[in-house]
Amino acid sequence: MEEISKTGRRITIAILGLGGQGGGVLADWVVQLGEANGYVAQGTSVPGVAQRTGATIYYVEMIPAGDSEPVLALTPVPGDVDVVVASELMEAGRAILRGFVGKQTVLIGSTHRVYAIDEKSAMGDGRASGERIVAAAQERSRRFIGFDMDAAADRAGTVISSVMFGALAGSEALPFPREAYEAAIRAGGKAVEASLKGFDAGFEAAQGHPEPALIAAPATVPTSPAGRALLARIQAQLPVEAHAFAIEGVRRLMDYQDAAYAGLYLDRLVAVSDDPAVLTEAARHLALWMAYDDTIRVADLKVRETRLARVRGEVKAKPDQIIAVTEYMHPRLEEICETLPGWLGGRILASERLGQWLAPMFRKGRHVETTSVRWFIVLWLLAAMRRWRRGTLRYGHEQARIADWLALVHDAAPDAGLELVKCQRLIKGYGDTFARGLGNYMRITDRYRAGGLDAAGIRRLREAALADEDGVALGQALAS
Repeated sequence: MEEISKTGRRITIAILGLGGQGGGVLADWVVQLGEANGYVAQGTSVPGVAQRTGATIYYVEMIPAGDSEPVLALTPVPGDVDVVVASELMEAGRAILRGFVGKQTVLIGSTHRVYAIDEKSAMGDGRASGERIVAAAQERSRRFIGFDMDAAADRAGTVISSVMFGALAGSEALPFPREAYEAAIRAGGKAVEASLKGFDAGFEAAQGHPEPALIAAPATVPTSPAGRALLARIQAQLPVEAHAFAIEGVRRLMDYQDAAYAGLYLDRLVAVSDDPAVLTEAARHLALWMAYDDTIRVADLKVRETRLARVRGEVKAKPDQIIAVTEYMHPRLEEICETLPGWLGGRILASERLGQWLAPMFRKGRHVETTSVRWFIVLWLLAAMRRWRRGTLRYGHEQARIADWLALVHDAAPDAGLELVKCQRLIKGYGDTFARGLGNYMRITDRYRAGGLDAAGIRRLREAALADEDGVALGQALAS
C-alpha cells in the first residue's frame, strides 16, 4: 500500500483515549490540521464505559477539498482505518480487538498502563499481559510506534494529548509538515507553550530519538553502609536468579522497618532452601509477607510527602492551589488491638466483656480529611509507632505465621515447596481482605499437612482460592 503522504486520498484516523487525557483536544487539533491544509475534515466521538475511566473513541475523517461536498462517516470501520492513536496500552489492545488495526494501519500507542477495575479487584494478579499486546501491535499493524507518553507528558508539564500529537507528526503517516501541526496547537490558544513542549517530546520519540529521560535508569545503588553490607550478603549468599527480588526485598523492608529487619529477611531466605527456583520465588513472597499492611504502615504511607505530591500530580493541581484529601477508613477492633502491645491487645481480644463494650465503636467506617491538621497529626503519631512495631500483637502473630510457612517450604520437596511459596499470594491487604486471604491460605496448608497433596494439588487449590473472594471455588476444589 502507498504511503498516505504520496496519494492525497481519503484519510481515516481513530483516537482511543481515557477521560481527562485531552482526547477531544487532540481530535480538534487533527481536524484543524486537515482544514488548514486543504482538506474537508470531520471529527466525531463515541463515549465508552466508566470502568475504563470514560474510555472514548474519537474518529476523524478527511478528504481533499474538491467541487462537491463529501459525505463523511461518523465512526471508524474495521479494516478501514489508516492511523490509530491510543493513549494507553490496553486502549491499543482494544483497537486491535475491534479490528481497527490492520496491515494498512500505522498504530501509535503509549506503553504505560491505567488498570481497569477488574484488573485491580482480582484476587491474584489480574493484570492483562502488556507483552502480548505489544507483540500483537507489532504483528497486526503496518508500523507500531510505542513509548511511555504519559511519562513524557509529566516531564513536559502538560497532558498526554500533546505528546500523542507529536508522535503522530513524527510518524510521518499524514501528508503534513511539522510546522502545520505546531500551527494547529497555536490556533487552539490554550497552554500553547506546554503543549509545544510535549509535542516536541512525542515527535522526537516517534522519530527514533527519545529524550534521555525516556531511557531506563540504572538500578538504584545503596547509599548507606547498612545497605551496602546487605547487598554484599545478597551477592555472596544467594544465586544470581534471586538477586533482583532480594535487592528489592531488602530495600522495601529497610523502608518498612529498619536494616535489622532486612537482615532477618536474608537470614530466613538463606535457610529456606537450596533450590534456585524456590529461593527466587521466596525472595519475592517473603518480602511481601514481612512488609504486611498494619495500621502503622497504612498511616505511614498516607502522611508521606511523596504521596501528597503524587495526588497533586494526578489532579493537576497548580502550585498555588490547596487540595483536600478525604478518605474512607474502617479499622476493626481487631486491628486496633493488634497495634497495641502484645500483652494488652491479647487481653482485650480474649475478654468477651471488653469486646462487647468496645466493638460498637468500630462497626462503622468514617470519612476522614487526612490533609487537615487534626487527622494528619493523628496519622503521623500512628506512623511514628514504627519503632515499637516489634512489640505489637500483630507483629508476634505475623512472625509466627511466617516461620511456620517457611518451615513447611523447607521440609517439602522442591516442586511442592515452590507451590507453597506461591501460596503467599493469597495473603494481602488488611481488614476483611486480609482475613479472607489468610483463611484460604490456612485451608490449603491444613489440607497439605493432612497428607496426600502434591505440587499439582497445591497449585490447583491456590488457583481455586484466587478465583473468587467468597471461597466457593476453593470449597468445591477441597471437596473434590
